[in-house]
Amino acid sequence: MQKLLRRSVAIAATAGLTLALAVPAAAGSTRTYEVSIQLVTGGQPLTPPLIATHSGGTGIFSVGQPASFGVKEIAENGNLGPLIAALEADPKVSHFVAAGAPKPLVPAGSPMSGTLSDEVTLTIDADPGARFLSYASMLICTNDGFTGIDRLRLPNQVGDSLSVATASYDAGTEVNTEDFADIVPPCQPLMGVSSGEPGTGMSDPALAEGGVIHHHPGIAGRADLLPAVHGWTDPVTLVTITRVG
Repeated sequence: MQKLLRRSVAIAATAGLTLALAVPAAAGSTRTYEVSIQLVTGGQPLTPPLIATHSGGTGIFSVGQPASFGVKEIAENGNLGPLIAALEADPKVSHFVAAGAPKPLVPAGSPMSGTLSDEVTLTIDADPGARFLSYASMLICTNDGFTGIDRLRLPNQVGDSLSVATASYDAGTEVNTEDFADIVPPCQPLMGVSSGEPGTGMSDPALAEGGVIHHHPGIAGRADLLPAVHGWTDPVTLVTITRVG
């Protein structure tokens, strides 16, 4: 019951509907933010973002350190479940929100850009002491690439806004084979290049790397991924956070 009293879980569904489990906090204690995430690079669609508000004593990733299992699963398989479970179990996390599953962000000019968007806006609360926001999203056409923010301080006053650009990271958990057989299935239809291989949403232990999170080296063109199609430059996303309540 205590978990319900300190956080809400929301999922922005496919038609813009928001499903939420929430118990109101004490009057005047909860702040509300709108978080806009816009894909600003080419070559890489993104999985629906997962964002969280929390205190400064926790976060979701740290460059130069091994990725958590939750970040590994996002970076390799686009699987939000393990990180959501970790956030729910962390008493320093206030709230978290995930954008609806069938709606990846796609680059402007890509084959699905007329159907899918390059931007999403989420609403999230922050309880007293939760002064930071973190976020993660998979670079879909990579073995273990992701983008995100760790421990960004939230705007203080209602109406205050800030914008930050995000970089691309390699989770250091899977070898960059650049083979569609080792990459999540949505990559091929989203970017219009296919090898006929089905792809996979499961990690291959034979490809485990055991490294640390570092800046992503990009697409080398060693197999199915093509630098001219799947390559990108940083920044990956532009994140704008506005306090609205």
